[in-house]
Amino acid sequence: MNFKREKKEEEEGTSVSIYSNLEKTSVLQESRAFNESVINPRKCTQILSKILYLLIQGEQLNANEATEVFFAMTKLFQCRDPVLRRMVYLGIKELSHIAEDVIIVTSSLTKDMTGKEDLYRGAAIRALCTITDASMLQALERYLKQAIVDKLPTVSSAALVRSYHLTFTSGELVKRWVSEVQEAINSESVMVQYHALGVLYQIRKMDRLAVTKLVSKLTKSHLKSPFASSLLIRITAKLVDEEELPTDSPFFDYLEAMLRHKSELVIFEAAHAIINLRKIVPRDLNPAISVLQLFCSSPKPALRFAAVRTLNKIAIAHPTSVTNCNVDLENLITDSNRSIATLAITTLLKTGAESSIDRLMKQIASFVSEISDEFKVVVVKAIKSLCLKFPRKHGSLMGFLSALLRDEGGLEYKAAIADTIITIIEENPEAKETGLSHLCEFIEDCEHTSLAVRILHLLGKEGPKAKNPSKYIRYIYNRVILEQPAVRAAAVSALAQFAAYCPNLLSNVVVLLRRCQVDGDDEVRDRATLYLQLLETDKNYILNSLATSVVVLESALQEYLKKSDFRQPFDIKSVPEQSIVAAAEKPKSLPAVTAAAQKTLANTRVDQAEELKKVPELNRLDLGPLFKSSVKQMLTESETEYLVEVVKHVYKSYLVLQFRIENTLADQLLENVKVDLDLPEGFQQVVSIGINQLRYGSGYAYVVLSWPEDIEGTFGIGIGSTLKFLVKDCDPDTGIPDSEEGYDDDYVLEDIDINLSDQILPVSRANFGAAWEELEIEQEETYALSNATTIPEAVKNIVNYLGMQPCDRSDRIPDGKSSHSLLLAGLFRGGVEVLAKAKFVLSDGVNLQLTVRAADENIASIVTSSVG
Repeated sequence: MNFKREKKEEEEGTSVSIYSNLEKTSVLQESRAFNESVINPRKCTQILSKILYLLIQGEQLNANEATEVFFAMTKLFQCRDPVLRRMVYLGIKELSHIAEDVIIVTSSLTKDMTGKEDLYRGAAIRALCTITDASMLQALERYLKQAIVDKLPTVSSAALVRSYHLTFTSGELVKRWVSEVQEAINSESVMVQYHALGVLYQIRKMDRLAVTKLVSKLTKSHLKSPFASSLLIRITAKLVDEEELPTDSPFFDYLEAMLRHKSELVIFEAAHAIINLRKIVPRDLNPAISVLQLFCSSPKPALRFAAVRTLNKIAIAHPTSVTNCNVDLENLITDSNRSIATLAITTLLKTGAESSIDRLMKQIASFVSEISDEFKVVVVKAIKSLCLKFPRKHGSLMGFLSALLRDEGGLEYKAAIADTIITIIEENPEAKETGLSHLCEFIEDCEHTSLAVRILHLLGKEGPKAKNPSKYIRYIYNRVILEQPAVRAAAVSALAQFAAYCPNLLSNVVVLLRRCQVDGDDEVRDRATLYLQLLETDKNYILNSLATSVVVLESALQEYLKKSDFRQPFDIKSVPEQSIVAAAEKPKSLPAVTAAAQKTLANTRVDQAEELKKVPELNRLDLGPLFKSSVKQMLTESETEYLVEVVKHVYKSYLVLQFRIENTLADQLLENVKVDLDLPEGFQQVVSIGINQLRYGSGYAYVVLSWPEDIEGTFGIGIGSTLKFLVKDCDPDTGIPDSEEGYDDDYVLEDIDINLSDQILPVSRANFGAAWEELEIEQEETYALSNATTIPEAVKNIVNYLGMQPCDRSDRIPDGKSSHSLLLAGLFRGGVEVLAKAKFVLSDGVNLQLTVRAADENIASIVTSSVG
């Protein structure tokens, strides 16, 4: 190719890339140049690079095309040009998975691998191991073992890297090369030493004792390679992390010693390993934090970035441990690298005291205007966590956020700010008025439809409950006049909420809604007409709007349509709501989940009903719509060889127990795996579905039970369980059993807890008072609670025990209160609505007056008496 550009092209400063506008057909046509009698190395190199470029860009070659190119490419072996030869090796590697009969080049590659041309040997090894299978490797084993201990580092590294990849397919073969790999660890080359350690660990990683011996030996020696030292630190940290008391492990001393290594790479790796230990206590983090603090003042941007990013991570779990670094972090706010400055700011926001917030906001104000939207979003999210941490500072923080809203920015940036303000409003009642005012001002100039719709929805939900609801109506109606159809429709819905909640505003809002009936958009007109009709007939539909998950509702309707008998009407109360997922899935270690976290859990929920339908045996049963799924309950200790956890799927008449069973032993094959239950009185087993074969890994077993007719016997019980299976010893790599004979074994599991909360679905009631008046059946009891000494603790215990949804934010308790009322709503299995008022009074202990209303007298009595 002529690399000289035309004079005019040079003047314009432009050039045309050889890779622009490539077409597969033309490139394949060019590859015929490989068959020419006189090979042009430069031309062929270019053609090969084009082929590789197309493959990397995702272009697909069929088997015939790939084979034709591959065989033409093999003729290039006669050329001794080193650049072309290296391209040939790359071509072989990329085409070997598509082309047929690629083993034809084995002899040529073997010749290059064992030849005297050092430049070819390493690349030839990589290409050769790519095209050969396990049976052919036997013939090459001698050459590969010699290559591992070769004096040339490039050859040795190439052989070690391929050995590492071969451990996944031919592990037993590579295990025979241990002595050569151990010899390579003593190499003077830093990369050879690093690759040798990787291979040795990969060979032994399934044997904890062998790994421990390896680490013990290498921690006492001095590895010259900083890369190998870093890898050894990671292996050591994994062993330390498995200890009950990590700081008592002798390997922990090695990690601390590496904090004084001469290589900055190793020092950071040691600090990072210590900080990420799961069972580490804050006082043991100090040496690592001190090292990271020194890195914050390093002249190298990479070190400063690594240090501040790690400190940012520590600040999430141990903010007080990072406080000593605040001075160094403040110096990084003005760092020329915006990534470093952003991380420094977010770390300070996590570790700063309440008294320092105003000063931080002033520093951030000048900083935010200089960074991109991507970094601004990170800062806003940090401010969000700060608002939740220091609720009394909501005024200054929301003032800062409202100023950011007025600045220019994209949808993601503005949405992050709006989301933060909405979260503050939901979590801090005192901030509601201020937050709603800021959002009202924002939607006056909001350019993003989705964001305006979301804010209007919030105004409709929270505005009617404010001290002066009428002041928000002007902002909402302005959207009806000025905005596009989607926003106008949302504004109509918001206006209807004000009319339903505030009787004194009803007549004024009705006038505005009548004006909307002549809107140019059909949805706006339809909404206005619907809400006007509902305001005249039944406001409860607006007050308690449908919050059902659409996906689950659709599934339930499909199940209903499959029935041939339609005498029983469809019961929408049996369909789970969108908002109940957080309560169903939140971990026991996090009993108080914020509203924002509940929304996130709801949006990421896996449709359990659809998953269960994929099991043929369950699909054949007429279970009905899924009512609720519980959190996972571990039935074994985490250190045992068999791990079992259960999820309870509740239906109206059935209970499906889904067992996830994990076999952690690679040398054992389990067959006929099932769970036997010791059932309490009244429960009947309908079907048991086991696992035919369970190799190293996990599988699912199921047991379907029918509920007892007596509801009182369905909670506060434990179901005994035993895991039963047939054990066969097998090859850990292939999973093939050593013999057809095995032996029966069983494993006693923990009891499966069945609680009242498993059968109650938490639901949200926007107007609890109206829903309470609709139910007439009432039961009441008074209790002295022995398991709680404070009102917040008692509230948390009652919510968790009953499994119902707190309404009107009644689970938020102001400090210093000696009495409190908690409002709860839920549906009992089968769709029976249950509401409860729990009044707590603090005297010598906590006294509780529990009033329950339900659609069924029996269920109201059971829920009331269950607390005692």
